[in-house]
Amino acid sequence: MGLGTTMREIPSVNSILSQPALREIPGVPREAIIAACRQVLQDLRRQLEEGEGPAPAVETIAKECALLAQRMARATPSPVINATGVVIHTNLGRAPLPRQAIEAMERASLYCDLETDLVTGQRGSRQVHVEELVTRVTGAASAIVCNNNAGAVLLSLSALARGREVIVARGELVEIGGSFRIPEIMEQSGAKLIEVGTTNRTRLADYEKAITPDTAAILKVHPSNYRIIGFVESAAAGELQALAQSKGIPLLYDCGSGLMTGLPGMDLGDEPLVPEIIALGCDIVTFSGDKLLGGPQAGIIAGKAQYLARVKRHPLARALRPDKTTLAALSATLRIYAFGRPLEDIPVLEMLTRPGEKLEDMAGSLASMLKEAVPQGRFCVLRGQSCPGGGSFPGVWLESWLVSVEVPGESAASLAKKLRQASPPVIARLHEGRLVMDVRTVPQDQLSTVAACFAGLKIPC
Repeated sequence: MGLGTTMREIPSVNSILSQPALREIPGVPREAIIAACRQVLQDLRRQLEEGEGPAPAVETIAKECALLAQRMARATPSPVINATGVVIHTNLGRAPLPRQAIEAMERASLYCDLETDLVTGQRGSRQVHVEELVTRVTGAASAIVCNNNAGAVLLSLSALARGREVIVARGELVEIGGSFRIPEIMEQSGAKLIEVGTTNRTRLADYEKAITPDTAAILKVHPSNYRIIGFVESAAAGELQALAQSKGIPLLYDCGSGLMTGLPGMDLGDEPLVPEIIALGCDIVTFSGDKLLGGPQAGIIAGKAQYLARVKRHPLARALRPDKTTLAALSATLRIYAFGRPLEDIPVLEMLTRPGEKLEDMAGSLASMLKEAVPQGRFCVLRGQSCPGGGSFPGVWLESWLVSVEVPGESAASLAKKLRQASPPVIARLHEGRLVMDVRTVPQDQLSTVAACFAGLKIPC
């Protein structure tokens, strides 16, 4: 059979649309179904031209079109249930937002007073919605918010050190994520990187020796996603601040995760508290909004007014500014720190400090619900460990409670895939060949939803 004959076997769009699988798909607009048909036929023609034939039956094509139409019509990103135990899960959107932040984003999605002074009627700054709150919570004199923490570091270096030297310890030349590295940020800012010390040991004297008339700043980077242990030494932030002040240059401290408060029952290790770093007198402190702070993606720059004034005037400040919904969510999150109950109302902090007895009770409840949903399954409650995640608290594990899942005739990987395709998707993890769900990252009111997802899976009896 020649290519021409095979091509003539490809059905028309109208003939596919007449198939039962495509006459009506609940929740999927007709336009999406038509677009899916055209896409599938285009892909089929390309496959046939490359010798991948013959053409499938029209019923098979219609079913493929239906699946594609459903995917095209589904709003994304879509919510999932995080049963991995990784609290700040980058692949799952990092910090789940507080209820107050979600409500604030909805209000701000309409017309709002983003850059309007309602008293004078004149144009104002969008930063007023967050600056006073950042300074109240951190103790800093001034602040500005941009789109993420990499942007915050880039903006600070560009405004304060372009064309001049910035001193950094070799052991702090970190990779932030996605191959985005401190030396590359430094290069983009126009600052000249001056490395001091060694990978494992950098003393205050190393910094002092490197300072020249061309030095614009000292940069300290908290290694939030790794630890060097053993024969190590580093200069403390207070020591560096005193040195920088004596030389008339600023100290920039990239705190990374944005921890604002102590966490009862949890060893913080050397994870810095932002208010304490500000209290040491650091001139510029940068940190993320969507990690341990527990808010939306944002980069926050806090510190002394004389340096923040230069940062605010820099052209990149506009290029990296956040939108109205981000500002609304961050403002609401910061208000919880300023006037509310952060350990209860900010999901990340609540999950990190969730008591062991509550976790055990939740795991027991989930196991019972799952047994009722899938009688042929075996569900065991066992001790396990959770991970803070998000490049915070490296090497720290939290004691937790898990539910392991075993279903006859189903592999752990197969179950995990089916759960990812459930509605809503449930993201579990594989541990020692078994599927396990860590209840630390599952809200109490979603346990029954997890069980319902299992009940809806096509599992052999």
